[in-house]
Amino acid sequence: MSNGLVSPYTAPDFYASALSKGRHRDIVGGRWDETGRAQMQILLEAGLAPRHHLLDIGAGALRLGCKAVPYLDAGHYWATDASRALMLAGHAQELSDPARLSPDHLVEDADFAFPAIPDSITHAIAFAVFTHLPMNHLRLALVSLRQRFPRLETLLFTVFLCPDAARLHLPCKQPDGVVTHATRAPWHMLAEDVLHLARASGFAADLRTDRLPRGQALVVARPA
Repeated sequence: MSNGLVSPYTAPDFYASALSKGRHRDIVGGRWDETGRAQMQILLEAGLAPRHHLLDIGAGALRLGCKAVPYLDAGHYWATDASRALMLAGHAQELSDPARLSPDHLVEDADFAFPAIPDSITHAIAFAVFTHLPMNHLRLALVSLRQRFPRLETLLFTVFLCPDAARLHLPCKQPDGVVTHATRAPWHMLAEDVLHLARASGFAADLRTDRLPRGQALVVARPA
């Protein structure tokens, strides 16, 4: 980005300023209920059952968590985000039964190292995370997930796609109207690059151009 930031979320005091104004929902891009329902639906379609253990990467203010926590068996939801304060705001204000989710399951992690997350994780989702980060962050997350979670069955993540290499350097208007870029957020990638990264990191991956909020494409990845 021209201001030196890889993502607007890395701006100084971004989280503190928004949270002080009660804007914990706005931080994660709006369309709160629609997007949360879309996240839950793709997890259910991927086979998520109450007995499974879910890792919500980039969980924000628990837009998905407020739906997944009541569905999953107690203690089976874990979340990471660059801001634990944002997750705690969601815990306090968005859960119908906050006692069902221990705050210890909300782990601050900006580096995709997944500290303190147990190896029992069977499903992971990163929704609208890599749309705001350069491609090397996706590779780092994929490698870490493959190494850290031997029981992982399914990983779901979203990206913005550029239609072809000839237009990679140009702004690209997504189906929902969002304009994406190759050198600043929101970031787009080539489909072949996304699939290559997944496969090189130990996953078999399928790319689905589902009509998701903001025009994102869905990647369904499973350990190869």
